[in-house]
Amino acid sequence: MAMVRSGFWRDFWALFKPYWFSEEKLIARLLLFSIVALTLAGVYMDVLFNDWYNLFYNTLQDKNRGEFFHQMVRFCVLAAIYIVIYVYATYFNQMLQVRWRRWLTDKYLGEWLTNRTYYRMQFFASATDNPDQRISEDLKLFVDETLSLSLGLLNSIVTLVAFVGILWNLSGKIEFSFAGQNYYFHGFMVWAALGYAIAGTWLTHKIGRPLIGLNFNQQRYEADFRFSLVRFRENMEGVALYRGEDDELRGFRGRFASVFNNWWSIMRRQKMLNFFRISYNQAAVVFPFLVGEGRFFSGAIQWGGLMQIANAFGKVQDSLSWFINVYSGAGPNTGFVGWKATVDRLTGFHNAVLLAQEQQRKQPGTAIVTGDSSALELKDVSLDLPSGQALIHCADVSMAQNASVLIRGPSGSGKSTLFRAISGIWPFGKGEIKQPANFDALFLPQRPYFPLGSLREAICYPLRHQAFVSQEVEDALAVVGLAYLAPRLDEVANWAVQLSGGEQQRVAFARALLHKPAWLFLDEATSNLDDDSQQQLYEAIIQRLQHTTIVSIAHREELAGFHAGRLELRAKEDGAFEVQQLVGLPA
Repeated sequence: MAMVRSGFWRDFWALFKPYWFSEEKLIARLLLFSIVALTLAGVYMDVLFNDWYNLFYNTLQDKNRGEFFHQMVRFCVLAAIYIVIYVYATYFNQMLQVRWRRWLTDKYLGEWLTNRTYYRMQFFASATDNPDQRISEDLKLFVDETLSLSLGLLNSIVTLVAFVGILWNLSGKIEFSFAGQNYYFHGFMVWAALGYAIAGTWLTHKIGRPLIGLNFNQQRYEADFRFSLVRFRENMEGVALYRGEDDELRGFRGRFASVFNNWWSIMRRQKMLNFFRISYNQAAVVFPFLVGEGRFFSGAIQWGGLMQIANAFGKVQDSLSWFINVYSGAGPNTGFVGWKATVDRLTGFHNAVLLAQEQQRKQPGTAIVTGDSSALELKDVSLDLPSGQALIHCADVSMAQNASVLIRGPSGSGKSTLFRAISGIWPFGKGEIKQPANFDALFLPQRPYFPLGSLREAICYPLRHQAFVSQEVEDALAVVGLAYLAPRLDEVANWAVQLSGGEQQRVAFARALLHKPAWLFLDEATSNLDDDSQQQLYEAIIQRLQHTTIVSIAHREELAGFHAGRLELRAKEDGAFEVQQLVGLPA
């Protein structure tokens, strides 16, 4: 029975294999071997308990008080050994889970962040939703459920092998006549358990199969709803200024409606599956007694033998019914359907990363090379929009070191995209950008990025705050007009919300003063500041960063006085824009 497509198992193996052949393979395999050994030991203890059932219940039937206490002592010994086995099996399992998850998390984060794959994925792999959930939640589910399901399957197989022989011998034989001939049916309870489990497995998959797709969608809808709430939290002031609460509420309700409706579909399907699964398990409780009552009442077996048959049948039936019991999971476990949805989501994310990396090789954008001179040169550079529409053409532009440049042009002309191309992250274009040797550049966008953490860490970003002494940080704050924030340097807060737009841009200038880059690119970096504050900040960086080349995008003409030359983006007949180099730009 093909319960999942064959390609799924290839995808699963691609996710499963790397860790077991990584630098952690020795400790991983040792932990797995220990868990498997303890699992086998647990099955052996079940066999000993099964034998104990026979002796104990026969002792009760014989009313043998001395043997009763002997069997109680034996039970205590067996229980103590079983407890130790179970505790350490769980402990080693958890140790393997957290190590495997740590390794996978580091691997996925590395692939996602290396070569700015995360940035390209928004263009080439837009179908990959919520990569944060893939890494933070799906990897955990994958590790936990893979170990749970695989070890559960192993336990079921070993238990089946251990108890099927016991059940075969306890079943005895059934004699019946047909057409004048006597026939004997050996091990009939084994065959009954097998047929019972096969029918139950087939019906379980038939009833529960839609849950795979429903669980996949549920994870996506939940993540979309959570992301909308996070996005609202990060933009509360903008919503408040627009009075956009009604629109936000409609959006929240719409996204939660998808969560709600899909969950109802899961509930209805789960109800059908639970009716069958619980009925199946309840029938399995009395089934061995019904089958074995004939031998008990005939005197062929004692009460202990009947209980031993019931226990052995339960073990065999549970082993054969493993798929039924794990299909939809219970409690914190997502079961087979949740696990398969998780594997599908991780596979989609991994394939999206590979697609973005492949597209980077096929479509690297403009070629970034190291030139022979100290100037930044653009040679026949053409930049496009993701749709393929031409945006900018730059025939031949050279920006000399220490000769600051102002870039002007209409809104939507691609000024920020030109910065992205110079930084090497824009994938749509061609041509060549020659960077000077040791191109130490810092880009300050209109809306600065603030990492989670203290204000000190935010100011020093992307370097660690240990790279600067406290006095340097406090001096930088004072220069940009934020001296009053010095007492809060080690305060942890959401600084993107705590600080006004103008304060955030001042922090960005403080970063520039600390990092002292050779090239400083300012993309409307003073748009939230008044003219006097803008002039103060530009005078500060010109005075303190005398060896830094400043390249600015700005609409204010007042900034022209701080730059030696200008690049102008002018519209062409085809709708694209052409970069023209104007006065005062020495090559």
